Amino acid sequence: MGTIITFGEIMLRLAPEGYYRFVQADKYLATPGGGEANVAAALANFGMDAAFVTKLPKHEIGQSMVNGLRQFGVDTSYITRGGDRVGIYFLEKGASQRASKVIYDRANSAIAQAAEKDFDWDAIFSGADWHHEAADWFHFTGITPALGPNVADICLDACKMAKAKGITVSCDLNYRKNLWSKEEAGKTMAKLMPYVDLCIANEEDAADVFGIHAEGTDVTTGQVSHEGYKDVARKLVERFGLKKVGITLRESISANDNNWAAMLYDGGEFYFSKKYEIHIVDRVGGGDSFGAGLIYATLNNYEPQAAIEFAVAASALKHSIEGDFNHITVDEAQKLAGGDGSGRVQR
Repeated sequence: MGTIITFGEIMLRLAPEGYYRFVQADKYLATPGGGEANVAAALANFGMDAAFVTKLPKHEIGQSMVNGLRQFGVDTSYITRGGDRVGIYFLEKGASQRASKVIYDRANSAIAQAAEKDFDWDAIFSGADWHHEAADWFHFTGITPALGPNVADICLDACKMAKAKGITVSCDLNYRKNLWSKEEAGKTMAKLMPYVDLCIANEEDAADVFGIHAEGTDVTTGQVSHEGYKDVARKLVERFGLKKVGITLRESISANDNNWAAMLYDGGEFYFSKKYEIHIVDRVGGGDSFGAGLIYATLNNYEPQAAIEFAVAASALKHSIEGDFNHITVDEAQKLAGGDGSGRVQR
């Protein structure tokens, strides 16, 4: 089946009830979330051995993040404890033509202040001192190196060790303009990409990070060109020697309604999924659930078309679930990928 290691920041997500705006809210729901933690939780939910690596404070809020992962079966054996802060993000869910909004409060979090000595990647990947087998897969996102040059160096250490051990490496570009500039992102990510086997991106990431634009696409109007994204995938493979590229194709009609599909390129052929018309309950973590689905399908030897269909179905279902984590089963994703999207009551 495979063992997957993910590395990044887990944060405390604070969201007003329903569609209340920040200025209206007098109470917030607190849940854990963060790119690589979301991937680990989804994979553990699929029955995979998944571990999340980060640095968290020793106090109770740090422990609550650990507990939030453990309850879904994520291994937390290699979480380093130290520092003072758990990063926070506030989420205001959009509706109709009003967009969702995120405000970060993550400066000086424990992981942002981590040092290379905090993580023994040889031990982590070999499975020393824990109950899992040696790692088969390592996953990180572009959010993690954006936390600071020190964290970028830790990512590079991990990638080098993973490559030396023959471990498959995936990276979701996940550009965040509030964390760094496009120039900083491009320079740092270019140093990491030669170690990456599978690059995951959305309809904007390749342009923001590497200046690779999809012709015939306008994300503001929701226009997505298949031919444009074929060219993007080809250029990513040519520039960095990637084995595969997965790109989600989101057509935004409104904050509540999107069309959702994706493309997989294996260096030779292009595979496009079916398109879903999704009515959104919570879109945060949608890309992470796609990445988790693609990792799961690859490790379980799905054919390319079946892999992209599974990943898109899993992520389509995530949009119907509150919170960052994707609480669905393999059977549910397979059923939707197989064509049953009726939503009829299951008895």
